[in-house]
Amino acid sequence: MSKQVQDAYIVAATRLPIGKSGRGYFKNTRPDEMLVKVMQAALAQAPGLDPAAIEDAIIGCSFPEGEQGMNIARVAAVLAGLGHGVGGVTINRYCASGITAVQMAADRIRVGEADVMFAGGVESMSMIPMGGNKPSLSPLIFERDENIGIAYGMGLTAEKVAQQWKISREDQDAFSLQSHQRAIAAMQAGHFDAEMTPFEVIERTPNLADGSINTKTRTVKLDEGARPDTSLEGLAKLRPVFAAPKDPTGKATGMGSVTAGNSSQTSDGSGGLLIVSEAALKRFNLTPLARFVSFAIKGVPPEIMGIGPIEAIPAALKMAGLKASDMDWVELNEAFAAQSLAVLNDLDSKGFALDRSKVNPNGGAIALGHPLGATGAIRAASVIHNLRRTGGKYGMVTMCVGAGQGAAGIFERL
Repeated sequence: MSKQVQDAYIVAATRLPIGKSGRGYFKNTRPDEMLVKVMQAALAQAPGLDPAAIEDAIIGCSFPEGEQGMNIARVAAVLAGLGHGVGGVTINRYCASGITAVQMAADRIRVGEADVMFAGGVESMSMIPMGGNKPSLSPLIFERDENIGIAYGMGLTAEKVAQQWKISREDQDAFSLQSHQRAIAAMQAGHFDAEMTPFEVIERTPNLADGSINTKTRTVKLDEGARPDTSLEGLAKLRPVFAAPKDPTGKATGMGSVTAGNSSQTSDGSGGLLIVSEAALKRFNLTPLARFVSFAIKGVPPEIMGIGPIEAIPAALKMAGLKASDMDWVELNEAFAAQSLAVLNDLDSKGFALDRSKVNPNGGAIALGHPLGATGAIRAASVIHNLRRTGGKYGMVTMCVGAGQGAAGIFERL
């Protein structure tokens, strides 16, 4: 394991339910409001902690503009009542923004620069669309063929992965069905309760008769993306949306297997963790939930960005001095079924086989949703609480990243 000054401990980890973008729970909820709720909920899990002791709040966000711009980390820290002395910085590593925020916060502690940090992520895909409000690609991208993948839509990268790693449409749909089935079973068993902070959604509609505003509130407690009626037959009827099976001449393209049904859902959500040093544990009489063990980030060709975890997972394991078989819980972000299966199959062939029963046991992003920059923090909370529920020792959060990266972070239950 790499050298460090001291360990970083997680003393609180929570998240909001994940809503469907555009039509779900949080379609009219500002992302800073979601983040404020997560910050306050995390603090409530560590009642002895003085908020003024927090050095900084590091928040991941994939498209930090519009309603989630203006350094949302600092804005939320102030609105959450952390105190004006607490810093705030918003970072962007696309889908790995949330787990990178956790890594950066843990590193500040591990090198002795801080004793208390907040790390998290937030994303409203209802308010800020994929690519942002004004996407603008550098013309330099198109001057060299090897860089053009930066401009690909994520769905096309999944098609490229499915083609290169020979992942069939049938296998993708079966993987997707399993994600929904596992998610529904986990909800019914209450497996999300420990990691979840309920959120009161306020809905306002105009009363056209008298000009007043009708207000309705409801408390949401579960992710809304999982579908109990999902079936292989239903998934098989969906058309590919990113590439055609045949070109205009009728020739097979070798692609056309990625559909809305075997892709992650666009979503809204937020998650956060409080991370402290051993000195802070003693000073504030806190109980550690887990220890941050290691993190790795690796680059891969942009056009096949989905295979990023193939490179990041072995690197994170090596840094931790652990084997793939040591992982008792793995949250492998299901950006697409094609890339998830390619990662698992490739790791099998290279001697880093992950126990499939321990990979996304509660379902993944295909069923639960993927609020981009928030997902890494959300899934970190999932790993920590499920390790505690099941008695497992080591868990991992891993994901592919747009423009060609892979990330992996490892936690140890305490």
